[in-house]
Amino acid sequence: MRKLSVNTFISLDGVMQGPGGPAEDPTGGFDLGGWNATYWDDLMGEVMGRAFAKAPDFLLGRKTYEIFAAHWPFVEDGTAGALNAATKYVASRTLKPADLTWKNSELLEGDAADAVAALKQGDGPEVNVQGSSDLLQTLLAGDLVDELTVWTFPVLLGKGKRLFEAGIAPSGLKLVSSETSTTGVVIATYERAGEVPRGDFQLAEPTEAELRRRADLT
Repeated sequence: MRKLSVNTFISLDGVMQGPGGPAEDPTGGFDLGGWNATYWDDLMGEVMGRAFAKAPDFLLGRKTYEIFAAHWPFVEDGTAGALNAATKYVASRTLKPADLTWKNSELLEGDAADAVAALKQGDGPEVNVQGSSDLLQTLLAGDLVDELTVWTFPVLLGKGKRLFEAGIAPSGLKLVSSETSTTGVVIATYERAGEVPRGDFQLAEPTEAELRRRADLT
């Protein structure tokens, strides 16, 4: 079975739209694109290099695929080399196989959750999701993500597409690593850890005041 990992950049208030530049994704009137570009340091480059050194395949939604395909084939560096050489699986209901001009790209047709679940059942390297905010909602709702690396940038955006929207599957998570850049970016990796753990700080025997409070909630 193949591992499905996610690598995503978010603001402190959870927005993941348009991190790389103003023209990246201005849909919905988003005018704060490029909010992560000034925070990069050597550590962040090292972390990204370690992730790409695993030689994963990539899973992308249509919009992220089109952004990447218009950029990375025309760049020459380590990141570009890894992306260009890897297999890119593209989840889209609108694209056709002939539309995928970036080399080593394959279309996942039909229902995205079913297609990704089938992909995970096969053999091969880890599959890594980059960007792809709409696709991520489907993957999280379907409980298909095995590992989640969140890069939290010290900025508040107040609007835009968010990583965690309504409808995701409840899940416990285990922190397996964390690092902080010199610019204040917190890079944390989590693995699935079963159901949401729950406890109760209430008294074993609720007070009369507590019972009245509960009754007022109904």
